[in-house]
Amino acid sequence: MKLPMSMPAPVPEPQPRRLLGEHEAAALERYSRSISFPASTCIFKAGSPGDCCYFIDEGRVRIELDRSELDSEDVLGFLDAGSILGEISILDGMPRSASAFAHTDVRARRVDKEDLERLEEANPRALAALYLALGRSAGIKLRSANERLGDAIFTTRDPEVDELVARAAVAQREIQDWPEERIDSLLLVVAQSFAIRAKELAEDTVRVTRIGNVPDKVCKNLIASMGVYRSLVGRPASGLLGTDEARKVSEIASPAGIVVGLIPATNPAATAIFKALIAVKARNALILSFPRSIREVGPSLGTIIQDALQKCGAPADLVQWIKHGHSRKKTEILMRHPKVSLVLATGGASMVKAAYGSGTPTIGVGPGNAPALICADADLEYAAESVVMSKSFDNGLVCGSENNLVVVASVREAFIEALIKAGAAVLTPEEAQRLTALLVLPGTHHFRAEVCGQKASDVAMVAEIKRDHPIQLIVVPTEAVGGEEAYGREKMAPILSLFTVADEQEGFRLSLDLLQREGTGHTAVIHTRNEETIDRFAAAMPASRILANSPASHGVIGFTTGLMPSLTLGCGTFGGNSTTDNVSYRNLLNIKRLAHYLP
Repeated sequence: MKLPMSMPAPVPEPQPRRLLGEHEAAALERYSRSISFPASTCIFKAGSPGDCCYFIDEGRVRIELDRSELDSEDVLGFLDAGSILGEISILDGMPRSASAFAHTDVRARRVDKEDLERLEEANPRALAALYLALGRSAGIKLRSANERLGDAIFTTRDPEVDELVARAAVAQREIQDWPEERIDSLLLVVAQSFAIRAKELAEDTVRVTRIGNVPDKVCKNLIASMGVYRSLVGRPASGLLGTDEARKVSEIASPAGIVVGLIPATNPAATAIFKALIAVKARNALILSFPRSIREVGPSLGTIIQDALQKCGAPADLVQWIKHGHSRKKTEILMRHPKVSLVLATGGASMVKAAYGSGTPTIGVGPGNAPALICADADLEYAAESVVMSKSFDNGLVCGSENNLVVVASVREAFIEALIKAGAAVLTPEEAQRLTALLVLPGTHHFRAEVCGQKASDVAMVAEIKRDHPIQLIVVPTEAVGGEEAYGREKMAPILSLFTVADEQEGFRLSLDLLQREGTGHTAVIHTRNEETIDRFAAAMPASRILANSPASHGVIGFTTGLMPSLTLGCGTFGGNSTTDNVSYRNLLNIKRLAHYLP
């Protein structure tokens, strides 16, 4: 495991040679050096010193923001041949504000600050012309930034987006009259086509994203395909849904229309097939937006779904995806398109907020941070096994997994023994301090993005944590690392905090505090044999899902509970969302109500 310590249209640029006279351009050639960057190479990182700039001769450079959220689109834009890269830091002397990567193979000329000093001595006129070129380049970027700001406020158009939406509208109309049995038969073929490739897709996803693990992603893919299919088959999703004879009110379903589905990098394959199945069940068309980080996986997912649709005589354009120049800007244009009816937003907080800000009706999600209260009367061995199985599942990537153990003091030691027996490493104070120094960003209470979705054994090895048994989960007693601030937040890794409380009542208060810190509205867990305690906990927690005696990762998606199988988990107004549901096909319907006069 490696733990380092640490598309918009191309930005218009002036041709450097056009800004320089022949004499000055020749001087630039003498005071610069040629350099090449293979595709995907980092040219410079945000925060690094601005000690040089580059005149791009060939290729395309990608400009990115560094974000802690894996599921947020981070591409700011692109620079092509003829552009100047890095000139702003030369002019203002500040560190780089963004990172630059070779999007293709790039050939450029590098000019260092020392080169400029030598040029000043040898040819002041050429230096002045060069600074003029740098200033004009920076000015054009400022104008472009203003235009992009305007685009964020006022709707713009994109030819690919317009075509995607137009094709989706045609495809959606073609299946409106399909009977329920034909829709269900179609869903079965789509789900089976995906399920037989579950392992291949899991392997591809782990290879590309470098997070999670293959066996658990296979399980996710099967649940999201065949498991979700079984929850949909036989359920009415068109026309008359039912009638309340006493009230003389009938419910009649109509599709939402064209749905945009945002796909997270942490769980792309399972989320894509899930959204495809529930969208088609409700007779909607779906346009998927995959983050750039999984651009190698997205097209194969879409192709599997489209091939299955065509095999059943359905239009392939029922499920489409952005294929060219993918960027946050293009996704926002798609979400704002006047013919898009609904956005189904699963991903990082910034993208979910962008979806809500699009002006299009949106069903979004929120972060998890589930407390798991271990009461004095809990089945400790079962609870420990459930926690280890759940939080280690897919290396801790499930947003509804346990994040904080809240353990009653009278059973703390026995529960720790049960955790160790189940495969956890419960850290000593020295180990906890070492892990914290490695994983927590200095001056913050946030984990480094690099730990997300990594194996517990790999994290332990880097932190020099050793046990006689294979380490499946790392448990950090919070009194060793400064309490709630450092570990009382969402941890998308096989790492859990362990808080100790005097009794269940204090456990209620701490669980509430943890949810209010982060994860409000998502999930809370309790292990107890007392039904009255369960009921009081459920009433007290601001969570859309309260799980009793269930592994959380499996329970929230309906695998070990009676909840609706779903990979989009609403957090209600608790968490700034529009629903508390495990989102499914009914959330993608307009349900009309026919009401008769009652004399």
